[in-house]
Amino acid sequence: MFKCFFKYQAVIAVAIFALSCSNTNNRPIIKFSGDSSSIIIKNIDEASLLQVKNAYQTSADTLNLVSVLIKPGDLDSIQDELEVPGKIKILGDSLVFNPDQPFLKGKGYLVESYIGIKFATVGDLIMGKGKQNLKAQRQTLKR
Repeated sequence: MFKCFFKYQAVIAVAIFALSCSNTNNRPIIKFSGDSSSIIIKNIDEASLLQVKNAYQTSADTLNLVSVLIKPGDLDSIQDELEVPGKIKILGDSLVFNPDQPFLKGKGYLVESYIGIKFATVGDLIMGKGKQNLKAQRQTLKR
């Protein structure tokens, strides 16, 4: 019985050590390109990037990896965030969102992405901290 207990503790210790050495806390970086004509998502961990590439190859036209919403201004009569239509491309280790129409100067854009979002790590599950709901990474960009 004690052998089983010690093996269990050793497995937990190795799992926690492996998780602490990984880069799971690094969230993707979301920003405008240099000329503000597109939105770039970079710093995607290798496992998530592989999943994105596989999903992109399967159904590039219907893939909803990123949502870009135009935020209403103080003087806008419509107070809802409107989705910005566009296309996504994978360039190297980054994702690039190109809008169908150019981004408007002076407007704010809310970018939501589930890329790289983890449900729960092994350590979280062991500690009873499993997440109930996935939350998108949200970044507001001002053009």
